[in-house]
Amino acid sequence: MKNYKKPVVIILVLLLSLGLLAGCAGEEAVPANEMEANVESPEQEKATDLYGMAAAKADTELNIQEMLTYAIQDEYLAYGEYAFILETFGSQNPFNNIIKAEEQHIASLVAMFEANGFDVPEDLSKNYLIVPASVEEALETGVQAEIDNIAMYERFLEEDLPTDVETLFVSLRDGSINHLAAFEGKL
Repeated sequence: MKNYKKPVVIILVLLLSLGLLAGCAGEEAVPANEMEANVESPEQEKATDLYGMAAAKADTELNIQEMLTYAIQDEYLAYGEYAFILETFGSQNPFNNIIKAEEQHIASLVAMFEANGFDVPEDLSKNYLIVPASVEEALETGVQAEIDNIAMYERFLEEDLPTDVETLFVSLRDGSINHLAAFEGKL
């Protein structure tokens, strides 16, 4: 895996944020674009905020739009990480198949945003990528990410949801259960 130069303050905040997001100690978080690593841009400043599952976990009062936002952020993040792994390490199972499922998850969430008249959030996942040093580390990170994703959907399903949103969250949770089994089967 490529090593990137990182500004000390930004990387400390990223590591803390990503440690919460992934639940994985010792993972290294770096901007996806090496050229931006030494420049503090407005997008990088946003990386200090919570994103996806970590944001959902911190939110004590959820509404439909927030749940959909956290869900799509988490799916963006999974897609971005798996794409990065495939680009870096080449064709790898189960990443080859799971990335296709992530595309479908994102498309389903986009459709739900549109059906509810909500703006679809911008994909800022590149600011939150967990960059593994090996395929095995990527698999371990994938296991934790899917465990966290399942927990997020389980929490959402405890809320009073419209039937279409509940059905979507059940489907996304079940997809993550399948992804978890695929990752665990490769370890």
